[in-house]
Amino acid sequence: MTCALCPRTCQAERTPDRPGGVCRQPSAPAVAQAMLHQWEEPCLVGEHGAGTVFFSGCNLRCVYCQNRSISQGGVGKPVSISRLREIFRELVAQGAACLDLVTPTHFTPAVLEALGKDTWPVPVVWNCGGYERVETLRLLEGKVQVYLPDLKYALPGPAGAYSAAPDYFDRAAPAILEMFRQTGPYRMEGGQLKSGVLIRHLLLPGELENTRRCIDWIAETFRPGDVLFSLMSQYTPQPGASGNLCRHVTKAEYRSAVEYMKNCGVTDGYTQERTSAREEYTPAFDLSGV
Repeated sequence: MTCALCPRTCQAERTPDRPGGVCRQPSAPAVAQAMLHQWEEPCLVGEHGAGTVFFSGCNLRCVYCQNRSISQGGVGKPVSISRLREIFRELVAQGAACLDLVTPTHFTPAVLEALGKDTWPVPVVWNCGGYERVETLRLLEGKVQVYLPDLKYALPGPAGAYSAAPDYFDRAAPAILEMFRQTGPYRMEGGQLKSGVLIRHLLLPGELENTRRCIDWIAETFRPGDVLFSLMSQYTPQPGASGNLCRHVTKAEYRSAVEYMKNCGVTDGYTQERTSAREEYTPAFDLSGV
């Protein structure tokens, strides 16, 4: 395939056996782990956990990525379409509250084929970095019930410096609007999210203004009851970090972000305890379940 799935539109030749592009992945799916994951938002976890499939590769280059071994390090195992479908079925059989597909964008055709025409008994969750093409998202209509995008940046400075994507907001904003067009206002049953959009934002140390601008956009764009918002405090310094990224988010920074969120009327969603910033919450990525 000549790839134009994400906003990079790098036109790389990706075949089932030949990797290419910014994601550095072949067209056939590669998976690092499949598991019942307890550390998603409560509305996705249920009694046993979210049925999470961690795909290898990513179209962003976040210098603070906690999953760097799979997003940029190449950890993962190639799987066939039929095996990917089996993985989905195995997770459902284990009691998964949803099928949580993490960083699947560069494998969109393969994921769609694996999902097939069936109606799955649990919501299919598209868990992505927010840096998406509207044209690709339209292929997912009717197949994905819950969109779980990041809204990492509203400012081009940190977007370029930290993720090599200065156009991040210009791509993420219309992508999130397309997600909302497909799902409509979020719908909960028994405390579980059945359909809708849940937007995540990770507060970065020293980048409170960026967080405020992200919250502004959500408050100005959506009405109460439209989308859920998760303000995360779990930033963990990674090897090689410099400047503000060498430290955790302070209590004062996170408290200020939460207060700003409430003052803007963004009250549907989640905040985190600062104890969420722990390395042990990152899976081992040992190919289990693959």
